[in-house]
Amino acid sequence: MSNNYEKHFTTGEFAKLCKVNKQTLIYYDQIGLFSPIIKDGKGYRYYSLAQYDYFSVIELLKEVGMSLKEIQAYMENKSPENFVNLMRKQKLILQEKIKELKLIENMIDTKIEGIENASEIDFNKITIKHCPKRILYLSKQIKNTTEKQFVEAVSDFIDELYRSKLDTGHPIGAIVNKGQMETGEIENYSYLYMEQPAPIFDLPYFVTKACDYCIGYHFGEVKHISKTYKKMFDYMGKHNYILGEFAYEEYVYDAVIRDDESNYIMKILIEVHSKKSN
Repeated sequence: MSNNYEKHFTTGEFAKLCKVNKQTLIYYDQIGLFSPIIKDGKGYRYYSLAQYDYFSVIELLKEVGMSLKEIQAYMENKSPENFVNLMRKQKLILQEKIKELKLIENMIDTKIEGIENASEIDFNKITIKHCPKRILYLSKQIKNTTEKQFVEAVSDFIDELYRSKLDTGHPIGAIVNKGQMETGEIENYSYLYMEQPAPIFDLPYFVTKACDYCIGYHFGEVKHISKTYKKMFDYMGKHNYILGEFAYEEYVYDAVIRDDESNYIMKILIEVHSKKSN
Protein backbone atom coordinates (compact mmCIF):
# COMPACT_ATOMS: atom_id res chain seq x y z
CA MET A 1 0.00 0.00 0.00
CA SER A 2 1.19 3.56 -0.68
CA ASN A 3 1.87 5.85 2.27
CA ASN A 4 0.46 8.82 0.32
CA TYR A 5 -2.69 7.04 -0.73
CA GLU A 6 -3.88 4.79 2.06
CA LYS A 7 -6.12 1.86 1.12
CA HIS A 8 -4.99 2.08 -2.51
CA PHE A 9 -2.67 -0.23 -4.44
CA THR A 10 0.32 0.68 -6.56
CA THR A 11 0.50 -0.80 -10.06
CA GLY A 12 2.82 -3.56 -8.85
CA GLU A 13 0.67 -4.35 -5.83
CA PHE A 14 -2.54 -4.45 -7.88
CA ALA A 15 -0.88 -6.57 -10.57
CA LYS A 16 0.17 -9.07 -7.90
CA LEU A 17 -3.34 -9.04 -6.46
CA CYS A 18 -4.82 -9.79 -9.90
CA LYS A 19 -2.05 -12.27 -10.79
CA VAL A 20 -1.04 -10.44 -13.98
CA ASN A 21 2.02 -8.62 -15.26
CA LYS A 22 2.34 -4.89 -14.54
CA GLN A 23 2.58 -4.32 -18.29
CA THR A 24 -0.96 -5.70 -18.69
CA LEU A 25 -2.34 -2.96 -16.42
CA ILE A 26 -0.29 -0.30 -18.20
CA TYR A 27 -1.51 -1.52 -21.61
CA TYR A 28 -5.17 -1.58 -20.49
CA ASP A 29 -4.74 1.99 -19.28
CA GLN A 30 -3.18 3.05 -22.61
CA ILE A 31 -6.11 1.71 -24.65
CA GLY A 32 -8.68 3.11 -22.22
CA LEU A 33 -10.05 -0.26 -21.13
CA PHE A 34 -9.09 -0.18 -17.47
CA SER A 35 -7.43 2.77 -15.78
CA PRO A 36 -6.23 3.43 -12.22
CA ILE A 37 -8.60 5.35 -10.01
CA ILE A 38 -5.83 7.84 -9.20
CA LYS A 39 -2.91 9.21 -11.22
CA ASP A 40 -0.79 11.70 -9.29
CA GLY A 41 1.32 14.55 -10.61
CA LYS A 42 4.42 12.36 -10.65
CA GLY A 43 2.82 9.78 -12.95
CA TYR A 44 2.20 7.17 -10.28
CA ARG A 45 -0.91 5.02 -10.65
CA TYR A 46 -3.11 3.82 -7.81
CA TYR A 47 -5.94 1.29 -7.82
CA SER A 48 -8.75 0.67 -5.34
CA LEU A 49 -10.04 -2.65 -4.03
CA ALA A 50 -13.39 -1.85 -5.69
CA GLN A 51 -11.63 -2.09 -9.05
CA TYR A 52 -10.67 -5.73 -8.43
CA ASP A 53 -14.12 -7.03 -9.45
CA TYR A 54 -14.05 -4.81 -12.53
CA PHE A 55 -10.71 -6.25 -13.58
CA SER A 56 -11.88 -9.80 -12.80
CA VAL A 57 -14.82 -9.38 -15.20
CA ILE A 58 -12.45 -8.25 -17.97
CA GLU A 59 -10.30 -11.35 -17.44
CA LEU A 60 -13.40 -13.55 -17.29
CA LEU A 61 -14.66 -12.22 -20.61
CA LYS A 62 -11.20 -12.71 -22.14
CA GLU A 63 -11.19 -16.28 -20.85
CA VAL A 64 -14.45 -17.11 -22.65
CA GLY A 65 -13.10 -15.73 -25.91
CA MET A 66 -14.14 -12.08 -26.12
CA SER A 67 -11.64 -9.72 -27.71
CA LEU A 68 -10.45 -6.59 -25.92
CA LYS A 69 -12.37 -4.52 -28.50
CA GLU A 70 -15.60 -6.35 -27.68
CA ILE A 71 -15.02 -5.95 -23.95
CA GLN A 72 -14.28 -2.25 -24.43
CA ALA A 73 -17.50 -1.80 -26.42
CA TYR A 74 -19.47 -3.18 -23.47
CA MET A 75 -17.54 -1.07 -20.94
CA GLU A 76 -18.53 2.03 -22.88
CA ASN A 77 -22.23 1.08 -22.57
CA LYS A 78 -22.42 -0.35 -19.07
CA SER A 79 -25.76 -0.99 -17.41
CA PRO A 80 -27.28 -3.76 -15.27
CA GLU A 81 -29.39 -4.93 -18.23
CA ASN A 82 -26.44 -4.99 -20.63
CA PHE A 83 -24.32 -6.84 -18.11
CA VAL A 84 -26.93 -9.56 -17.53
CA ASN A 85 -27.45 -9.96 -21.30
CA LEU A 86 -23.71 -10.19 -21.85
CA MET A 87 -23.28 -12.79 -19.10
CA ARG A 88 -26.14 -14.90 -20.48
CA LYS A 89 -24.66 -14.77 -23.97
CA GLN A 90 -21.24 -15.77 -22.68
CA LYS A 91 -22.79 -18.57 -20.62
CA LEU A 92 -24.30 -20.09 -23.77
CA ILE A 93 -20.93 -19.87 -25.52
CA LEU A 94 -19.27 -21.50 -22.51
CA GLN A 95 -21.83 -24.32 -22.46
CA GLU A 96 -21.01 -25.08 -26.11
CA LYS A 97 -17.30 -25.13 -25.28
CA ILE A 98 -17.97 -27.53 -22.40
CA LYS A 99 -19.83 -29.83 -24.82
CA GLU A 100 -16.88 -29.71 -27.22
CA LEU A 101 -14.40 -30.45 -24.43
CA LYS A 102 -16.55 -33.38 -23.28
CA LEU A 103 -16.49 -34.78 -26.83
CA ILE A 104 -12.71 -34.43 -26.88
CA GLU A 105 -12.46 -36.15 -23.48
CA ASN A 106 -14.59 -39.04 -24.80
CA MET A 107 -12.34 -39.31 -27.88
CA ILE A 108 -9.25 -39.48 -25.66
CA ASP A 109 -10.86 -42.15 -23.45
CA THR A 110 -11.75 -44.21 -26.55
CA LYS A 111 -8.21 -44.01 -27.91
CA ILE A 112 -6.69 -44.95 -24.53
CA GLU A 113 -9.06 -47.90 -24.22
CA GLY A 114 -8.26 -49.06 -27.76
CA ILE A 115 -4.49 -49.03 -27.25
CA GLU A 116 -4.71 -50.64 -23.80
CA ASN A 117 -6.93 -53.43 -25.19
CA ALA A 118 -4.54 -53.92 -28.10
CA SER A 119 -1.65 -54.54 -25.71
CA GLU A 120 -3.39 -57.75 -24.57
CA ILE A 121 -3.99 -59.15 -28.08
CA ASP A 122 -1.96 -61.87 -29.77
CA PHE A 123 -1.91 -60.41 -33.30
CA ASN A 124 -0.66 -63.67 -34.78
CA LYS A 125 -3.80 -65.59 -33.81
CA ILE A 126 -7.00 -65.94 -35.84
CA THR A 127 -10.11 -66.48 -33.74
CA ILE A 128 -13.87 -66.92 -34.03
CA LYS A 129 -15.73 -64.67 -31.60
CA HIS A 130 -19.32 -63.56 -31.07
CA CYS A 131 -19.47 -59.76 -31.25
CA PRO A 132 -22.36 -57.46 -30.30
CA LYS A 133 -23.93 -55.13 -32.82
CA ARG A 134 -22.23 -51.80 -33.49
CA ILE A 135 -23.59 -48.53 -34.85
CA LEU A 136 -21.55 -47.10 -37.72
CA TYR A 137 -21.80 -43.72 -39.40
CA LEU A 138 -21.20 -44.35 -43.11
CA SER A 139 -19.56 -42.40 -45.89
CA LYS A 140 -21.20 -42.24 -49.28
CA GLN A 141 -20.62 -45.37 -51.34
CA ILE A 142 -17.04 -45.67 -52.61
CA LYS A 143 -17.20 -48.98 -54.44
CA ASN A 144 -15.69 -48.85 -57.97
CA THR A 145 -14.52 -45.23 -57.56
CA THR A 146 -11.47 -43.79 -59.30
CA GLU A 147 -8.49 -42.72 -57.20
CA LYS A 148 -9.58 -39.08 -57.48
CA GLN A 149 -13.17 -39.92 -56.47
CA PHE A 150 -11.88 -41.99 -53.54
CA VAL A 151 -9.73 -39.10 -52.27
CA GLU A 152 -12.72 -36.73 -52.57
CA ALA A 153 -14.98 -39.19 -50.73
CA VAL A 154 -12.50 -39.58 -47.87
CA SER A 155 -12.15 -35.79 -47.63
CA ASP A 156 -15.94 -35.33 -47.62
CA PHE A 157 -16.33 -38.01 -44.96
CA ILE A 158 -13.75 -36.45 -42.64
CA ASP A 159 -15.30 -33.00 -43.18
CA GLU A 160 -18.70 -34.38 -42.18
CA LEU A 161 -17.25 -36.05 -39.07
CA TYR A 162 -15.85 -32.67 -38.03
CA ARG A 163 -18.91 -30.62 -39.02
CA SER A 164 -21.43 -32.92 -37.31
CA LYS A 165 -19.17 -33.71 -34.32
CA LEU A 166 -19.17 -37.42 -35.17
CA ASP A 167 -15.49 -38.14 -34.54
CA THR A 168 -15.73 -40.49 -31.56
CA GLY A 169 -12.05 -41.37 -31.34
CA HIS A 170 -12.55 -44.75 -33.00
CA PRO A 171 -10.43 -45.46 -36.08
CA ILE A 172 -11.93 -44.81 -39.49
CA GLY A 173 -12.82 -48.21 -40.87
CA ALA A 174 -13.74 -49.68 -44.24
CA ILE A 175 -16.46 -52.17 -45.25
CA VAL A 176 -15.83 -54.95 -47.76
CA ASN A 177 -18.88 -56.85 -49.03
CA LYS A 178 -19.16 -60.58 -49.70
CA GLY A 179 -18.96 -60.25 -53.47
CA GLN A 180 -15.70 -58.33 -53.26
CA MET A 181 -14.21 -60.93 -50.94
CA GLU A 182 -15.26 -63.76 -53.23
CA THR A 183 -13.72 -62.11 -56.30
CA GLY A 184 -10.57 -60.99 -54.52
CA GLU A 185 -11.35 -57.26 -54.80
CA ILE A 186 -10.55 -56.74 -51.15
CA GLU A 187 -9.33 -53.16 -51.55
CA ASN A 188 -12.44 -52.11 -53.50
CA TYR A 189 -14.24 -50.89 -50.38
CA SER A 190 -17.98 -50.28 -50.26
CA TYR A 191 -18.03 -47.64 -47.50
CA LEU A 192 -15.91 -45.95 -44.88
CA TYR A 193 -17.27 -45.79 -41.34
CA MET A 194 -16.83 -44.37 -37.85
CA GLU A 195 -18.29 -46.24 -34.88
CA GLN A 196 -20.87 -44.27 -32.87
CA PRO A 197 -22.25 -44.72 -29.34
CA ALA A 198 -25.87 -44.34 -30.53
CA PRO A 199 -27.91 -43.85 -33.72
CA ILE A 200 -27.52 -40.42 -35.28
CA PHE A 201 -30.74 -38.54 -35.92
CA ASP A 202 -31.27 -37.59 -39.57
CA LEU A 203 -27.89 -39.00 -40.64
CA PRO A 204 -27.08 -42.27 -42.44
CA TYR A 205 -25.92 -45.04 -40.17
CA PHE A 206 -25.56 -48.80 -40.34
CA VAL A 207 -25.97 -51.42 -37.62
CA THR A 208 -23.65 -54.40 -37.79
CA LYS A 209 -24.97 -57.85 -36.96
CA ALA A 210 -24.62 -59.35 -33.52
CA CYS A 211 -23.11 -62.63 -34.69
CA ASP A 212 -19.93 -64.67 -34.98
CA TYR A 213 -16.91 -63.02 -36.60
CA CYS A 214 -13.62 -64.41 -37.78
CA ILE A 215 -11.03 -61.98 -36.42
CA GLY A 216 -7.51 -61.64 -37.74
CA TYR A 217 -4.77 -59.02 -38.01
CA HIS A 218 -2.89 -57.77 -41.03
CA PHE A 219 0.67 -56.52 -40.68
CA GLY A 220 2.12 -53.88 -42.98
CA GLU A 221 0.97 -52.36 -46.26
CA VAL A 222 -2.65 -52.72 -47.38
CA LYS A 223 -1.62 -53.89 -50.85
CA HIS A 224 -0.70 -57.28 -49.32
CA ILE A 225 -3.91 -57.66 -47.31
CA SER A 226 -5.36 -60.38 -49.58
CA LYS A 227 -2.80 -62.81 -48.09
CA THR A 228 -4.24 -62.20 -44.63
CA TYR A 229 -7.77 -62.75 -45.93
CA LYS A 230 -6.61 -66.04 -47.50
CA LYS A 231 -5.30 -67.23 -44.12
CA MET A 232 -8.58 -66.25 -42.49
CA PHE A 233 -10.66 -68.03 -45.18
CA ASP A 234 -8.56 -71.17 -44.64
CA TYR A 235 -9.12 -70.94 -40.89
CA MET A 236 -12.87 -70.53 -41.42
CA GLY A 237 -13.01 -73.58 -43.69
CA LYS A 238 -11.01 -75.69 -41.24
CA HIS A 239 -13.43 -74.82 -38.44
CA ASN A 240 -16.61 -75.27 -40.51
CA TYR A 241 -17.57 -71.63 -40.97
CA ILE A 242 -18.76 -69.94 -44.14
CA LEU A 243 -18.54 -66.35 -45.30
CA GLY A 244 -21.14 -63.85 -44.11
CA GLU A 245 -22.24 -60.63 -45.79
CA PHE A 246 -19.56 -58.12 -44.76
CA ALA A 247 -16.02 -57.67 -43.48
CA TYR A 248 -14.83 -54.67 -41.48
CA GLU A 249 -11.28 -53.30 -41.46
CA GLU A 250 -9.88 -50.84 -38.95
CA TYR A 251 -6.36 -49.95 -37.84
CA VAL A 252 -5.15 -50.93 -34.40
CA TYR A 253 -1.71 -49.38 -34.87
CA ASP A 254 -1.20 -46.76 -37.57
CA ALA A 255 0.90 -43.62 -38.06
CA VAL A 256 -0.07 -42.35 -34.59
CA ILE A 257 1.70 -45.33 -32.98
CA ARG A 258 4.14 -46.62 -35.59
CA ASP A 259 6.54 -44.66 -37.80
CA ASP A 260 6.68 -47.03 -40.75
CA GLU A 261 3.74 -48.49 -42.70
CA SER A 262 5.40 -51.89 -42.61
CA ASN A 263 4.69 -51.90 -38.85
CA TYR A 264 1.03 -50.91 -39.06
CA ILE A 265 -1.52 -53.44 -37.79
CA MET A 266 -5.08 -53.66 -39.12
CA LYS A 267 -7.90 -55.59 -37.48
CA ILE A 268 -10.18 -57.54 -39.83
CA LEU A 269 -13.60 -58.78 -38.72
CA ILE A 270 -15.43 -61.08 -41.15
CA GLU A 271 -19.06 -62.07 -40.54
CA VAL A 272 -19.29 -65.88 -40.47
CA HIS A 273 -21.94 -68.57 -40.09
CA SER A 274 -21.43 -72.09 -38.85
CA LYS A 275 -22.05 -74.75 -41.51
CA LYS A 276 -23.88 -76.74 -38.86
CA SER A 277 -26.55 -74.02 -38.57
CA ASN A 278 -27.22 -73.97 -42.35
